[in-house]
Amino acid sequence: MNMSRSLVAWACVASAAALLAGCGSTSVNRAPVEDRGTSAGAAQGSAETGTPAIDPKTLPGYENMGKPGYYTVKPGDTLIRIGLEHGQSWKDIARWSNLENANVIEVGQVLRVIPPGASAESGAVTRPVASAGVPASAPAPSASTPKASASAPVASAPVPAPVPAPAPAPAAGSDEMNFMWPANGSLVAGFDEARNKGYDISGKAGDPVLAAADGRVVYAGAGLRGYGNLIILKHNNTFLTAYAHNQTLLVKEDQNVRKGQKIAEMGSTDTDRVKLHFEIRRQGKPVDPSRYLPSR
Repeated sequence: MNMSRSLVAWACVASAAALLAGCGSTSVNRAPVEDRGTSAGAAQGSAETGTPAIDPKTLPGYENMGKPGYYTVKPGDTLIRIGLEHGQSWKDIARWSNLENANVIEVGQVLRVIPPGASAESGAVTRPVASAGVPASAPAPSASTPKASASAPVASAPVPAPVPAPAPAPAAGSDEMNFMWPANGSLVAGFDEARNKGYDISGKAGDPVLAAADGRVVYAGAGLRGYGNLIILKHNNTFLTAYAHNQTLLVKEDQNVRKGQKIAEMGSTDTDRVKLHFEIRRQGKPVDPSRYLPSR
């Protein structure tokens, strides 16, 4: 009898312990993406998971799905990564997409990734241009306009001296970039489109990390997995540069920086050794830095 009571008590204790263990296993790390289902997964939601299916037409921006200049959010996406891969500031994407909370985006949601009024191919904003040599406000001649008499003397208008045309300013998306090396260390890993999207440059903790060209800080933080403490600079409508694994960040978002300015100190955040991971991205796509950096 005592043996039976002991076994029952032991079973109750084991069950309680298992229940407590299950309650303590909740993950606290959650990406800022809410998965409400996509057009494929939502249709099966009710049958397989017991949750109601999500109509993709209810997701924000659905009417723009598939259009040039728009992006449909996938599982694991963050605004920072979407901005990096489309050559834009995550803040700009949030504003163009009218996001109420930039920290929460939904799988299947459609975001605008080019400026309003820009072409999807170049990202440059297009504006109407008046015909050269004709003032936009000049009235068109009408039938009621009196003509000059054939016998009336007509004074000849003075011919203006030719004015030399000003040198054209470089286009906002010009490929004529003059980058410099962002660190003085040796190259320890080169560009590989599949495995390494930039250069890895060696150094000691605290070594200076320099801006490779003039630009604006569009991201400074540690919100992109695999990059550690990261800085992203936007140089024009075509180019971004990224500087990863820093131990200290010395600039803030929306700050303008000059070429050669110290923007960070080298470190080993989110990697196994002290190094700078440096990327050049053309319209969001990683390119081989050797095409743009001077030889040394």
